[in-house]
Amino acid sequence: MPPGSSARNCPFDYAEALEFDPTLRQLLNDEPVARIRLPYGEGEAWLVTGYDDVRTVTTDRRFSRSAVIGRDFPRMTPEPIVQAEAINVMDPPASSRLRSLVSKGFAPDHIERMRLRTRHVVNELLDRMAEHGSPGDLMEHLAGPLPLTTICEVLEIPEADRSRLRAHARAMMDVGIDNRAEAVRAKADLRAYFATLTAQRRANPGEDLISALATARDGDEILNEQELTVMAMVLLITGQDTTTYEIGNIAYALLTRPDVLALLRERPEMLPRVINELLRFIPFRKGVGIPRVAIEDVELSGVTIRAGDIVHVSYLTANRDGRKFDRPDELDLERTGPSHMTFGWGAHHCLGAPLAEAEIEVAIGTLLERFPRLALAKPAEEVEWNTTSIWRYPLALPAAW
Repeated sequence: MPPGSSARNCPFDYAEALEFDPTLRQLLNDEPVARIRLPYGEGEAWLVTGYDDVRTVTTDRRFSRSAVIGRDFPRMTPEPIVQAEAINVMDPPASSRLRSLVSKGFAPDHIERMRLRTRHVVNELLDRMAEHGSPGDLMEHLAGPLPLTTICEVLEIPEADRSRLRAHARAMMDVGIDNRAEAVRAKADLRAYFATLTAQRRANPGEDLISALATARDGDEILNEQELTVMAMVLLITGQDTTTYEIGNIAYALLTRPDVLALLRERPEMLPRVINELLRFIPFRKGVGIPRVAIEDVELSGVTIRAGDIVHVSYLTANRDGRKFDRPDELDLERTGPSHMTFGWGAHHCLGAPLAEAEIEVAIGTLLERFPRLALAKPAEEVEWNTTSIWRYPLALPAAW
């Protein structure tokens, strides 16, 4: 921290099961618009933690995602994960055109086809887990392979390529400085792979999601080659690891809360509501993601953010804001009220959220249906958690049935 700076050093490396990061909690309660320094990148940033302020930053045109391009902005990983041409660093109205085109790939009929395919994959995976015998690792048998298999199925990525692509995606999420060169290589390799694949699908479209995106039209508008390549990359990266981790987190949460598990067994129709509340409750990642830049002076909660300042938001703290959620640190299965921000907000709300929700619901619902006596096979405090990535998740989740 430079002399005279009041910025707080924030490694955001807290990884105690699904406990909430005490640094984030303190900032939310005591300094909802705070100056922070992150492990990588130049200078300082603002961190905005309250629900209403996060909503403002994510919807107000005075905060720009595209303005971070080319800047060595404060961040969690050695190499920026974001691609310069990606939809998640575009501002409206440019992003609106892309979102309109991409959303056609997630139309209800596409999602229903994906849900049916997911159910088939889940049952195959659980057949293998049953053959393996009790106890079995839910991360190995279900949470790990399911989202990768599903997203690769809907993108029609050849099976021989899948493990390599997953390794590239994971390299990009690693927070270790020693990983920087590998992350740069991984990003370049992924880009080259998808440039070739998307060109092939553009020339010979099929029934897969990349083909749907390649042929999507909004009037005369279509995705150009670069947009299509980057969108396919984003779908692979965000469409597999994050869902893997959330399936693991939700399974852990249920297996350590017998009352919730008993409720679901008695009333399986409650599953969508339970999952929605768990998505709000679970601290699914560490720290922050892609920031924005203030393009003019803006006041938030009595603090003036100057034009040119980098601004991060925390969806984690927004989900725990007691000014919006009654008893925010408790699971409330009857909760109504504001929507959670786990899939983002505003112009950068995750377009793949319907697919992720469908996968999680099918995975957890089928797991509980097929293994009605499922229980953790070791004490909860002995479950080991990831410490090297930006994501929170159990490394293994042994369960007995």
